Amino acid sequence: MSVQTIPGVAILGPVTAEQASILSPEAQLFVATLHRTFNPRRKALLKRRDERQKELDAGRLPDFLPETAAVRADPGWKCAPPAPGLVDRRVEITGPVDRKMVINALNSGATQYMADFEDSHAPTWDGNLEGQVNMRDAVRHAISYTGPNGKVYSLRTDGKLATLLVRPRGWHLVEAHFMVDGEPCSASLFDFGLFFFHNAAASLQAGRGPYFYLPKMESHLEARLWNDVFNASQDMLRLPRGSVRATVLIETLLAAFEMEEILYELRDHSAGLNCGRWDYIFSFIKKLRNHPQYVLPDRSAVTMTSPFMDAYVRLLIKTCHKRGVHAMGGMAAQIPIKDDPAANAAALAKVRGDKEREVMAGHDGTWVAHPALVPIALEIFNKHMPTPNQLHVRRDDVVVSAADLLDVRGGALLAEGGITEKGLRDNLSVGLAYMESWLRGVGCVPIHNLMEDAATAEISRSAVWQWVRHHARTRDGRVVTAAWVNDLLGQELEALKAKMGVEKFARSKYPLAAQLFQSTITGGAYSDFLTTLCYDHIVTKTPSRM
Repeated sequence: MSVQTIPGVAILGPVTAEQASILSPEAQLFVATLHRTFNPRRKALLKRRDERQKELDAGRLPDFLPETAAVRADPGWKCAPPAPGLVDRRVEITGPVDRKMVINALNSGATQYMADFEDSHAPTWDGNLEGQVNMRDAVRHAISYTGPNGKVYSLRTDGKLATLLVRPRGWHLVEAHFMVDGEPCSASLFDFGLFFFHNAAASLQAGRGPYFYLPKMESHLEARLWNDVFNASQDMLRLPRGSVRATVLIETLLAAFEMEEILYELRDHSAGLNCGRWDYIFSFIKKLRNHPQYVLPDRSAVTMTSPFMDAYVRLLIKTCHKRGVHAMGGMAAQIPIKDDPAANAAALAKVRGDKEREVMAGHDGTWVAHPALVPIALEIFNKHMPTPNQLHVRRDDVVVSAADLLDVRGGALLAEGGITEKGLRDNLSVGLAYMESWLRGVGCVPIHNLMEDAATAEISRSAVWQWVRHHARTRDGRVVTAAWVNDLLGQELEALKAKMGVEKFARSKYPLAAQLFQSTITGGAYSDFLTTLCYDHIVTKTPSRM
C-alpha cells in the first residue's frame, strides 16, 4: 500500500497495511530528526574506527587511555540503580524478532528476553517492519500467532513473562529502504527510533521501561553518542531522563580497554555490560589480523579459559560491580540434540559447565539461545546465587593489565590448540551455510548442533583469512594457502550440490554465498563485516509512493 511520507523522507520498500502504522508520519519525523541530529557524529566515529585500524596495523597495540585515567581512578561515581524488571537478570533468552519466537521467548521462564534486530536477525525490509509490529504488540501483551498447522501461540497469563529488551543494529549499518534527505538512515537510529517512539511510554506505563542492548561499540565516544540519543529521545517525547536503560555488549577488543569510560558515559542510563564472547573473539582476530603473533587456533580451542578471554571476563565483572551495575555472562552455542541422547547429554553438560563457571566467577546472569536451556541455567544460578544478583561480589582482588587482555601466551595458545584440517573445513562449512541462510532472510541457524549467528560466522571466515595471510600450519605441518582453501570450498559446494540436487542447489543462495565468502577468506581483501558485505543482496527497493 502507499505510505504518506514527510518532507525529506523517502520509503523505498513495499509496506503492508499493518506495517504502515509503524511508519506513521509522526514516527517518520521522530526517526528523521534523530538521523539529522546525530548521523554526522556517527559517520565521524566510523571514520575514527578506520584511523584506529591503521594505527593497529602499524603496530600501535591497544592500551588503556591516559586521557581518561581520572575517570577510572575516581571511586565516587556510580551508575543508576537497576530499573524495574532488571534487578534479577539470572537467565536471559535471546533471539530474532519473528512473531512465534517473540511469544516463545516471553513465555520461556527466562527473567528477560533480548529481542534481536542485530546478529540473529537478517535485516530484510519486511523482517525489520514485522519485527517492529511484533515489538509493539508484545509491549501491550496483545500478541498471538497461528502456525501453518493451526497451532495457536499466545502469552502466558500467570504474570511470569520475561522482561523485554531490544537490540538495534550497530552504528556501522544503514537502513537502505528509509532515506533521509537523500541518504540512507542509520540502522541503529531506525531500529531504536521506531521502537522508542511506539513503545517507550507504554513500557513505562506497564511498570517497566524502554530497555536496550547496544552492540559493536568500539569506544566510549560511541557510548556518549548513544547517551545523547537517549536524552534527545526522552526530551522529544517528554519522558523523564533516565527512563532508558541500556546494557552494552563488550564484544570488541578496543571496548574492553574502555569499559569504565563506557559506563561513565551512560551512567544515568546504564544497565551494565555483557560478555559478547563470540563477537569478541571475532574482533580480536579482526583488529590484530595483520600481526602473526596473534594467530589463533581452531575455534573449538579458543574457550573462556583462554588467557585473553579469562582476563576480559574478570575485568568486566570487577568493573561493573565497582560501578553498581550487572555483569552479564555470555551465550553457550550448544542447543538440544533430539535424535542422539549421548550427543545431547554431552551438549547439555557443556552448557552446565559454562553456566557454573559464569556464576562462580561473579556474573549476575547469563544468556541462552533455546527455551529448553532456560531451566538448566536457572537451576545453576538459583543454586549458586540465592540473591537477585551478585553486585556485592566486588572482585577487588582482580588486576588486569593491557598485556593480559592480549595474552595468547606467546603463541602457546596456538601451539597447544592447533589448526586442523577439520577446523578449517568446519569454518568453511559454517561460514558458507550461515551466509546462505542470511541471504534468504534467516539470521539464526542451527549448524552442526550449534546455534550460529553472524558473530560465529565472522569467527569462521576471519580465522581462515588470518591463517592464509600468515601462512599458518596445521598440526600435521601443511601450510594453509589460498589455493587449498579454495579447493576445500569447492569440495564443500560439490557435496552440497550432490546432497541437494543440481536444480535445488541452483535455486538456493549457495552460489552467491560462495562468491561473497570466497572474496574475504583468502588473506587479501577483508570486509569489516559479513553483514555489510551481503546487505545489498537483501535490499528490495521500490519507488516511494506518496
